[in-house]
Amino acid sequence: MKSKQVVVFPKYQKIWDQLGENIKLARKRRNITAIQLAERAAIERLTLRKIERGDPSVSMGAYFNVLRALNLHEDFLKLGVDDELGRKLQDLNLLS
Repeated sequence: MKSKQVVVFPKYQKIWDQLGENIKLARKRRNITAIQLAERAAIERLTLRKIERGDPSVSMGAYFNVLRALNLHEDFLKLGVDDELGRKLQDLNLLS
């Protein structure tokens, strides 16, 4: 099965790149090899390589499994928590 090409603007690709780098650094800090982490996350080594390069076409489930294997899965709960724009919009509606 051929995977879809995910289009991400360069400005936002930097965020994916940083995420991949953060994951790679977390792995290295724990002295875990890429092969070990891929096995613990139940993914292919190639998929882990893509994740560590910040590839946005990799499923969020694979990213989660890697974070879980690194004991960083709680970080997933931080996504979208600080909805500053949503709160401002809600406050505007409450004032009118």
